[in-house]
Amino acid sequence: MGIFSFLIFGLVIGAIARFLMPGPQPMGLILTCILGVAGSYVGGYLGALIHGGQLDAAQPASWIGSIIGALLLLLAYGMFRKRQA
Repeated sequence: MGIFSFLIFGLVIGAIARFLMPGPQPMGLILTCILGVAGSYVGGYLGALIHGGQLDAAQPASWIGSIIGALLLLLAYGMFRKRQA
């Protein structure tokens, strides 16, 4: 059940990041989920660097860090897509 809830969390974070980022992001449901999961890792890593330890998933700072991480990855994904086009 832990993996399933982490995938749902990633989907929610990815959807929030896509909502906050202006412009079209041509990606489906699976890529949005992967974006959210990877953004959670990036946000958790950045939060651990700033906070000095591991953040609890129930804290608002963890959610905000996950969204910021997903936004950074979405920005990088958009820049990569523009170079290939």
